[in-house]
This record gives sequence, structure tokens and C-alpha cells, in this order.
Amino acid sequence: MKANVNIEFCGKKVVVKDLEEEAKFVWKDAGKKIKDIKELDLYYKPEEGTCYYVVNGTETGSFPVEGK
Repeated sequence: MKANVNIEFCGKKVVVKDLEEEAKFVWKDAGKKIKDIKELDLYYKPEEGTCYYVVNGTETGSFPVEGK
């Protein structure tokens, strides 16, 4: 089974798969390899318009989220 998870908040919609893809892009843009990601935890805070991530339980970062 495949689940599509969407978050709606204040009239904007965010697709969880898009958050995952953006986190991978930010990771790669920082000079790291996608294949090195074994575990990816995402924490989306719609009130801040920010998604925080933790890669492999230790490396952290964040990126802005616009929503549609």
C-alpha cells in the first residue's frame, strides 16, 4: 500500500513527499551523498513555515516551506 500524506494549514497545502525531496536536495546541495542517508526524520512546523530534519539520528538542518 502506498499512502499520500498532505498537510493543510491556513489555506496552504504541503505534500509530505515534497518535504522529503527538498530535504534530500538540501543534503546534496551541502556536498553530501544521498546514498549516505539511512534514516530521515522530518519535523514540519507550519506556523513557522519551516521543516527541520535529522539525518541518521545525528545531522540536523532546516529549510523554508512555502506551501501551495
